[in-house]
Amino acid sequence: MNILLLRPHPGNDKFGLGPFFCVEPLGLEYIGAALLPAGHQVTIADLRFRPGPGSWIKRARPQLVGISCLHTLEFDRVLETARAVRRLAPQAFIIVGGHAAAAFAGPLEDDAVDAIMVEDGEVLMPLLAERLERNESLEQVPGMRLRTPEGWVSTPELAERPSLDLVPLPARHLVKQHRNGYHCLLFKPVWLIETARGCPHRCSFCSVWQLYDRTCRERSIEAVVEDFATSGDSIFVADDLFWYNPARSLELAAALKNRGIYKRWILVQTRTDLICRSAEIMAAWRPLAKDFDIFLGLEAASDSGLSGLDKDAGIKESIEAVRIARELKYGINGNFLVDPDWDEEGFRQLWNFVAQYGLQRAGFTILTPLPGTDYYQSVADKTKGQPWANFDMHHLLWEPRLGPERFFELYAETWRRSILNTAGDKGIMDWVRQVRPSQIPYIIRVLWRTQRMMKPAEYLKEYRATCPATGGIVS
Repeated sequence: MNILLLRPHPGNDKFGLGPFFCVEPLGLEYIGAALLPAGHQVTIADLRFRPGPGSWIKRARPQLVGISCLHTLEFDRVLETARAVRRLAPQAFIIVGGHAAAAFAGPLEDDAVDAIMVEDGEVLMPLLAERLERNESLEQVPGMRLRTPEGWVSTPELAERPSLDLVPLPARHLVKQHRNGYHCLLFKPVWLIETARGCPHRCSFCSVWQLYDRTCRERSIEAVVEDFATSGDSIFVADDLFWYNPARSLELAAALKNRGIYKRWILVQTRTDLICRSAEIMAAWRPLAKDFDIFLGLEAASDSGLSGLDKDAGIKESIEAVRIARELKYGINGNFLVDPDWDEEGFRQLWNFVAQYGLQRAGFTILTPLPGTDYYQSVADKTKGQPWANFDMHHLLWEPRLGPERFFELYAETWRRSILNTAGDKGIMDWVRQVRPSQIPYIIRVLWRTQRMMKPAEYLKEYRATCPATGGIVS
């Protein structure tokens, strides 16, 4: 069977750190790896690059099309892509999957879509393809929302979540045409690696733990080592909670060293309280890359702020984690959540915390109720009518306490205190000196795009154009 897997363009990326991050569609690569042994002809097309879907459909002549939907903000673009596929390949079966689709399938239940995958695609897509080839009923293919003549129905649940080693390595060769376009921060090309899936914690703003019922599955040491060995020199580890399992983390570090696997750069994501009890693990991992960055969800500048987010960690852990990481010569990239309900003191408290602990490499996102979370359900009335593209954590979804004009003045000032402000402590030439000459056009282009985050008028213009309460256009 000819199968086409599509990564749509996410759409609006005027604000935020999107220009700094463009990573490979790892989920599609794992699905591709699961399909190839059955003899299927698999094509992965990343629509963030040229050409568009029409050209890929002509090349692949697909009978089955899978469209990834990773983030809520992509819902409308995913449906646009599905409708385009329907016009160009009317006989193809179209299925949508990915994190956002699984966490909150409702908005994707559209006539342009035949099914929505709500469980792991590595096990379900081969089953679906087999049933389609045999022209058999699909209602017993588990883990889907299925469009039928009687409406949308749920197929049976999986008896248990499958082992991640069902597919040990992703089919990275299927995106080789896009490889040089994948980048993170100052590094390109970048390879994305997953060593575990899920999270046992309960942050109120996060849909990961709710989707996976606070479980965490791990890939085998052997598979992860082979993935590191066959990937390039710059690695972003996609795990939501790296170093989660202390014994496994030490074993994995030792196995990488035994294979002589060392990288130019590694970026991982983890929690502050985990770092506070993992100094030995971090010391073991630090030699594995020349530059080793950690992304921390710092979230708030006070214990009350963290408590309100159900972080189950305090401000002391944030301060101590930063100290430990810096002592071991890790780079710290963090993120803070800015609450629309803040008064001016909330912003000043954040500015003071950033300045006191040197956290200018942080990002600042607006606290956003993501579908699939309890938080979304609790404020659903306040977000009615909002276009899904506004759920990007950089748009206001309701009137802020300070009013939009003052809120955006203070929000833009917050970004001006970050290292992205080329008029601040780190000028554009400081950035240029950190990259290879061939990457200078890339870094200049990215920095130029991010400067609008320091301009209140840019936010206000977007707010007035897209927010339903202001009479803006809603897609």
